[in-house]
Amino acid sequence: MKYKIVVDSSANMFAFEGIDFDYVPLKIVTDEKEYVDDDALDIPGMVEDLKAYKGRSGSACPNAMEWLEAFGDADIVFGITITGTLSGCHNSGEAAAREYEQMYPGRKVHMIDSLSTGPEMQLLAEKIRELMLKEHSYESMVRMIEEYGKHTHLLFCLESLTNLSRNGRVSPAMAAAAGVLGIRVVGKASERGELEQVHKCRGEKKALLCMYGAMKKEGYKGGRVRIAHCFNQSAADELRGMIREEYPKADIEITVCGALCSFYAEKGGLLVGYED
Repeated sequence: MKYKIVVDSSANMFAFEGIDFDYVPLKIVTDEKEYVDDDALDIPGMVEDLKAYKGRSGSACPNAMEWLEAFGDADIVFGITITGTLSGCHNSGEAAAREYEQMYPGRKVHMIDSLSTGPEMQLLAEKIRELMLKEHSYESMVRMIEEYGKHTHLLFCLESLTNLSRNGRVSPAMAAAAGVLGIRVVGKASERGELEQVHKCRGEKKALLCMYGAMKKEGYKGGRVRIAHCFNQSAADELRGMIREEYPKADIEITVCGALCSFYAEKGGLLVGYED
């Protein structure tokens, strides 16, 4: 039985050891240029370009054909997408899954709407890999990953919500709160996959304390944590330090945001996926 995991690029994952893996890239699009969210993209250059750019910009999701190509020849595929509430990525993945199963009777594709993005998607992929390596049946893997997804969460801390607001991902009122007099917006992915504000904090230190407090309020007790940052390694390190102070053996990994997450989190942004 050949297993495979496929994610869209908002997971910030471009390689994944121990299992057959692929990703499908989203795109950042302006009136002048298109940036493909893959492992070859110059993300610092993109961020600087977009900072100077005054025209329209947005994101575009992969089409069904791109998903089909990524499925390859696997017998069982688990696909993970950014929240379907804010993107059409899950719909295109579902269309590809239906076509794949019609083309190859007996093969299975299970598409997971993460209701989230970035590091929470990484946690889901890691759990699926564990289940695949233990050779669970397809049905039991579906059941167990759906249950696991009830115990993962996403928090974010952003200095600017300009791109999220311009593209209708958050309200203009919520966006106006960020970046004024050092205000950081701390928010979460809701149960419906929408972005919700939790707190407004003045200064990064208070925002990080607020994030860790929110994690504990949601039931964090030393489980896995995945942190993705947009040119803010110091904040990621500081948050990891706070967690390790209380949970010295906590499994914490820090990664950098890919293009899609960098576009929406913007410079200084922090995304945190964790288990309760």
